Amino acid sequence: MTAEGPIAVVLLSGGLDSATVLAMARAEGYRAAALSFRYGQRHAVEIDAARRVAGAVGVFRHEIVDIDLRAFGGSALTSDIAVPKDRAEAEIAHGIPVTYVPARNTIMLAFALAFAETLGADDIFIGVNAIDYSGYPDCRPDYVAAFEAMANLATKAGVEGRRLCIHAPLIRLTKGGIIRRGLALGVDYALTSSCYDPTPKGTACGRCDACRLRLKGFAEAGIADPVAYAAARDDRGQ
Repeated sequence: MTAEGPIAVVLLSGGLDSATVLAMARAEGYRAAALSFRYGQRHAVEIDAARRVAGAVGVFRHEIVDIDLRAFGGSALTSDIAVPKDRAEAEIAHGIPVTYVPARNTIMLAFALAFAETLGADDIFIGVNAIDYSGYPDCRPDYVAAFEAMANLATKAGVEGRRLCIHAPLIRLTKGGIIRRGLALGVDYALTSSCYDPTPKGTACGRCDACRLRLKGFAEAGIADPVAYAAARDDRGQ
């Protein structure tokens, strides 16, 4: 706690969800320290987006950490596996896709936990979502609760009686609901990047699961997505 308010660590990928969560944390009066990762993902577009979002929303510190999950592979985002394109909504909602990065959220939350302890922060914010979440097992409420329980067992802060809290305020919102909430907080979604497989110039493909879920969310919110897309599509991502 400081005279200016409590500190929170916010996991900031540069995507739509994490930008919204950062704005929510700031609106709740937290001083935000943002944490982003170069984890061996296909592109640096989302890191550039994270920098833009952090600058626009306002953080007192932004750390970009290098970890290389390409050493393990196992995901279309960290290996040569093709990113799925043009999948129907029903297909996206079924099973765990190849864009799932094994243990990614666990690894990132562990780093966030270490960062929080060094800052004297009791709060970590993450933009996971259990509604439009593409089947990822580490985006579920049970997972967040389990990590929070572990955090309070495994840290000096927890042992000394300072309860650590993992905030997942988007967990039960649809993508459209997330966008509406962000717009109410003044989030500029033109600064964000959600695409799994952008062009070399950073333009969103419009065809991967992340793009299609994003486009569906903007259609639900009743507004046009402000980012550019390489693929022709209508506002429902069809």
